[in-house]
Amino acid sequence: MTLLPHPVTGRLFDSPVPPGAGWPGDLAAPETPVAHDAADVARLAAAATNVDDLSAAVSVCRACDRLVAWREGVAEAKRASFAGEPYWGRPVTGWGSLAPRVLIVGLAPAANGGNRTGRIFTGDRSGDWLFASLHRVGLAVQATSVHAGDGQRLVDARMVASVRCAPPDNKPTVEERDTCAPWLVRELTLVDPSVRAVVCLGLFGWEAALRGYRAAGYQVPRPKPRFGHAAEAVLTSPHGRQLVLLGCYHPSQQNTFTGKLTEPMLDAVLGRARALALPGMEG
Repeated sequence: MTLLPHPVTGRLFDSPVPPGAGWPGDLAAPETPVAHDAADVARLAAAATNVDDLSAAVSVCRACDRLVAWREGVAEAKRASFAGEPYWGRPVTGWGSLAPRVLIVGLAPAANGGNRTGRIFTGDRSGDWLFASLHRVGLAVQATSVHAGDGQRLVDARMVASVRCAPPDNKPTVEERDTCAPWLVRELTLVDPSVRAVVCLGLFGWEAALRGYRAAGYQVPRPKPRFGHAAEAVLTSPHGRQLVLLGCYHPSQQNTFTGKLTEPMLDAVLGRARALALPGMEG
């Protein structure tokens, strides 16, 4: 076992990081119940009574053998440029406000991004674009997010991934997506009273949000809303409250390098979400 220093705190950790070892933001403990299959995920998700308890359970999940092997293999082998630091190597939880007005739904952690840093959208190029835009529109206190414990904080916003483990080639299987879904549905339910706008990154995020809110009891328009950049759809809760889904091209290098997604385009969608969620506080 080779322990390496955390880039922010300097504390030594193994890769993957054991629960309760002191990693910034780690909500799990050695005794946190572990999901080993889809039935366990459904049971533990349903049992979570608050977001922190849910996140603790998410962060130790081992329900998908292929994803566990991949995320831990990456954490042990490491990319050469990060060879001197520990990798989180566990599922990446939702992160941000516990009572968000804006929710951002993405695909999954990057193998050398969130899987390394332990924070969603942190430590890779997609995250660089996303956090810079969030800062420009007033939803993040810093323009960068480099590692857990770096002082970054979201303002009235929260980020979640549809699939909580880094998948090979960024492509989870349908079975892995469905096994992970109860974590997302429960998180949507727990933060539901405050959310007014949901930004869906890419088609996968859009479809996951529609499935998740439908499972949480929301009315989804028919025909099913189609994804597109700046697309909008209004969903209605069982209690008659409405929220707006907004589509956004994923800030992947494929999209940003080719100009399919530009900074003004990203700012426009996130700014629209902020305006919907926090009326009277634009700019």
